[in-house]
Amino acid sequence: MNQALESLLDLLDLEQIEQDIFRGQSRSAVVPRVFGGQVAAQALVAAGRTVPGDRHAHSLHAYFLRPGDPGAPIVYTVDRIRDGRSFTTRRVVAVQHGQPIFHLSASFQTYEDGLEHQAAMPSAPDPETLPTAAEMLPRYADAFVEPGVAERLLEAREAVDLRYVDAPPFGSVGTPQEPRSQVWFRTNGKLHGVIDEPLLHVCLATYVSDMTLLDSVLLAHGRGGWAVGDVVGASLDHAMWFHRPFRADEWLLYDQESPSASGGRGLGQARIYTRDGQLAISVIQEGVVRVPR
Repeated sequence: MNQALESLLDLLDLEQIEQDIFRGQSRSAVVPRVFGGQVAAQALVAAGRTVPGDRHAHSLHAYFLRPGDPGAPIVYTVDRIRDGRSFTTRRVVAVQHGQPIFHLSASFQTYEDGLEHQAAMPSAPDPETLPTAAEMLPRYADAFVEPGVAERLLEAREAVDLRYVDAPPFGSVGTPQEPRSQVWFRTNGKLHGVIDEPLLHVCLATYVSDMTLLDSVLLAHGRGGWAVGDVVGASLDHAMWFHRPFRADEWLLYDQESPSASGGRGLGQARIYTRDGQLAISVIQEGVVRVPR
């Protein structure tokens, strides 16, 4: 396990300061605000800390309300909305400087047998055949809006081995393409021992899910994103459904597409598959995608 992954796991290990109240540390992201995936993952950790261990997260729905301050801790308050025989519901509010910056509702369920079907996994090359971030990002350094962006991107993603199947948006500027994007990802190291629990894998996937989901919106219009300065963007809301068990330290295929963009917003939807073809997660996110005037 590398140091960046250890740092990420520390970030997700919230401090309990009162019953149903938790505090999480923050850190600088590539842009001057808290990374949305960090807030979502920490909020899910807070919710999960109040749920019996035999109930596993099966969905979350969240809104990003205000930019987070990376220089200040975040306080998470959990409301125990419902504890039923099969399902448990929690609502979490993330607060900084006395104001809510993020809301999350999460649902947990005991294991049940039931009907089974799933969408087939799309084709994709093996992740080992694709360039790592360290190999890929320097190729696009000249396209970025300011010096050092490639290094900051690489540092922000150091805890995760994330590999693009095709060129990322900042490598396809000016050429509109099909609104689809694929990446393989896994943590940069195996998880073992007491930290190796199902909730942690779900929270790590939540963290990564906010990194690339709106790429397909940018690809449709030949835009490179904030890194090249041709759009301004931010996540608005985020929803995930966890269908089947998976491990975040094993390869997962993130198959993403955008069905629509309008009104200064873009919609991304995706499916995350295990390497053996199991549909593990469905994801939908809408974000602000504005062209600077």
